[in-house]
Amino acid sequence: MNFRPCIDIHNGVVKQIVGGSLRDASDMAEDNFVSEVDASFYAKLYKRYRLKGGHIIILNPKQSEYYDEDVRQAKLALNAYPNGLQIGGGIDAENAKEFLDMGADKVIVTSYVFKDGRIDYDNLNKLVSSTGKDKLVLDLSCRKKNNEYFIVTDRWQKFTDVKMNAATLEMLSGYCSEYLIHAVDVEGKASGIEEELAKVLGDWAKIPITYAGGVSNFKDLDKLKNLGHNKIDVTIGSALDIFGGSMPFEEVIKNCKGE
Repeated sequence: MNFRPCIDIHNGVVKQIVGGSLRDASDMAEDNFVSEVDASFYAKLYKRYRLKGGHIIILNPKQSEYYDEDVRQAKLALNAYPNGLQIGGGIDAENAKEFLDMGADKVIVTSYVFKDGRIDYDNLNKLVSSTGKDKLVLDLSCRKKNNEYFIVTDRWQKFTDVKMNAATLEMLSGYCSEYLIHAVDVEGKASGIEEELAKVLGDWAKIPITYAGGVSNFKDLDKLKNLGHNKIDVTIGSALDIFGGSMPFEEVIKNCKGE
């Protein structure tokens, strides 16, 4: 298991939020942590520890008054750690190359690929043509409905008709180099992982997968290693001490490495 760090940007600052609380209206979210330093601080930290494959997520929509400041923060991070971080949030076939040219290692996409509740293969193929499969990460973040996981879009606010299961993972794996999957119902709550989802990911795991959501302590990490057969990577946000939580950053890195 690799530890994949994160930089979440909302309303122009680095934050940790409760994922399910995010609303485009009035740029609202329930904050767990608001940083007093800019995004470059975290990028430099991750570079110092040689952590690869972490992600920057811009949480405001493009029409938000904060979007330009979000992008400025993202640029600070990408300049501080070129080719060390992925970026998501408002990515489409038209701007993907721009973010790669800024220094992103890969781009992360959800909403552009899932339109009107379904997979938009035209947009997906445009993305692959623009970035190449090796530079594309599909974000299949999901929430439960009627006891099944469904992919959610538009900053986790809208359900699609696409189930998050092994068949979907298999079907979309031909278009991307890896997956990022937030368990949105527990995202930012540090209340424990979604064990059922972790097992689905670990049982498939044919390309790199990063799980995010609910990790609160080292027991949760052990569960994730077990359920994911030590084949899926992990992101931890609110529970980390660098974001106001109780899990020591260095100890998390060592634990994920098995040290």
